[in-house]
Amino acid sequence: MTIDSVRGAPATPEHAEPALVQLLTPEGERIEHPDYPLDLSAQEVRDLYRDLVTVRRIDLEAVALTRQGELGIWASLLGQEAAQIGSGRALTEHDMVFPTYREHGVAYCRNVEPLRLLGLFRGVNHGGWDPSEHGFHLYTIVIGSQTLHATGYAMGIQRDGVLGTPSAGATIAYFGDGATSQGDVNESFVFASVFNAPVVFFCQNNQWAISEPLERQSRIPLYKRAQGYGFPGLRVDGNDVFACLAVTRKALEHAREGQGPTLIEAFTYRMGAHTTTDDPTRYRLKAEEESWKLKDPIERVKAYLVRNDLADASFFEDVEAEAKKGATELREQCLALPDPGPLRIFEHVYAEDHPLMTEEQEQFAAYLASFEEEVSS
Repeated sequence: MTIDSVRGAPATPEHAEPALVQLLTPEGERIEHPDYPLDLSAQEVRDLYRDLVTVRRIDLEAVALTRQGELGIWASLLGQEAAQIGSGRALTEHDMVFPTYREHGVAYCRNVEPLRLLGLFRGVNHGGWDPSEHGFHLYTIVIGSQTLHATGYAMGIQRDGVLGTPSAGATIAYFGDGATSQGDVNESFVFASVFNAPVVFFCQNNQWAISEPLERQSRIPLYKRAQGYGFPGLRVDGNDVFACLAVTRKALEHAREGQGPTLIEAFTYRMGAHTTTDDPTRYRLKAEEESWKLKDPIERVKAYLVRNDLADASFFEDVEAEAKKGATELREQCLALPDPGPLRIFEHVYAEDHPLMTEEQEQFAAYLASFEEEVSS
């Protein structure tokens, strides 16, 4: 086959419908997968359901706060809760997460207070949490750059000589389908492969890179790109919290054992806008959104709990009430956040004093002081 015969050709059925790891159907039916066994107690399933409902309620509250002018912007995770909670609950205390700006569910799993996230998007802090304390790095706005950070950190773990021991950790880098077109992501794949770094690349393929559909990003399923770099790749049902947990857990275990990187493509859907400055009605059909509502990650866990008599109506009511109460408290805490002084922007930028930064701070302080002098005169 020549290059000319491939150029412009539509995707083959094999490429259009790749194998998908799934442990829980949209109807709430549990299925087994030979490569990804998962044994969860009834309480563990109920806990996952509570996680999903809680992070969705936090997300909805943040969107509302943004619409009311209380946050500058917000990147919603609506529809991607299972991918984040499933992978987030697969982590151990020794692992380090490198997120984008949408991993609110993973942050929740790493015990980062939601108020810290809102403070960032409200513009009153530089990030607001200690990465080493939570094993969760600061949000990254520059698309794809966190994959290089994760790979470099993983190479450091490798050089610490702890792989294969009980204290071994791995890194996990989160990014979207659009980020796979960035050079940083592809460079991180090269380094991770040739150095066999203990890193898991977790791509939340939510079908849309802002307004660009997946077919504008790749001619083949994203997980197959890993083959070209020499490490395993697979696609998981990103709306199935069980599958995301099992697949990520196994990939992280392999990384900690020294078996190198893995690319996980979580096939999901961004139900909301890219951010609160975006209008998805301009570039996608309502029918597409409606079809994905039938695959809702929360409803399928609820269906599983109901069909197996693992939870009653009072449980679901209590979870909803807890989530609502938490969101109300979060709103109150957000509105009470004090506005920082103008000079606070210079704090915590560098670990030590930086001559240029000090000079700029002094200049800005003098500029502010000049207004006070004008008022007093």
